Amino acid sequence: MTNQHTYEVNLRWDTGRKGTMSSPVLDDVLEVATPPQFDKGVEGMWSPEHFFVASVSSCLMTTFLAIAEYSKLDFQHLDIKADGKLEKIDGKFMFSEITLHPVLTIENEKYADKAERILRKSEEACLISNSIKTKILLEPKVITGEMAT
Repeated sequence: MTNQHTYEVNLRWDTGRKGTMSSPVLDDVLEVATPPQFDKGVEGMWSPEHFFVASVSSCLMTTFLAIAEYSKLDFQHLDIKADGKLEKIDGKFMFSEITLHPVLTIENEKYADKAERILRKSEEACLISNSIKTKILLEPKVITGEMAT
């Protein structure tokens, strides 16, 4: 693996406050719009704000998958709810914090501490979280197979 990578994303304005995002290496095309909380925002569409929070959440997942595999942690499910707090600070809107709520289901309770350590290590190693100034809060929950039923 090299020490530098490039990710190309193309954006085309369509109409009003909407546009279309694509990448030459991906099949999907995504619509993006100003969120409804802002002037002329559009309801029911992904916004840059959603993408920002989603990038932190999905980075936690992909980093966790790699560390869990390396650590030989077996798990059944991983669900992550993410909440981003957008507020005006010093006259500018910014995400002041993102709270990640991962719920990890494992089969054996004796690995619960290991599972939580891997979740925490994954957040610390997430390259997206490490690239932004937003405060990231992690509120992990590990449940065992017996508790999940």
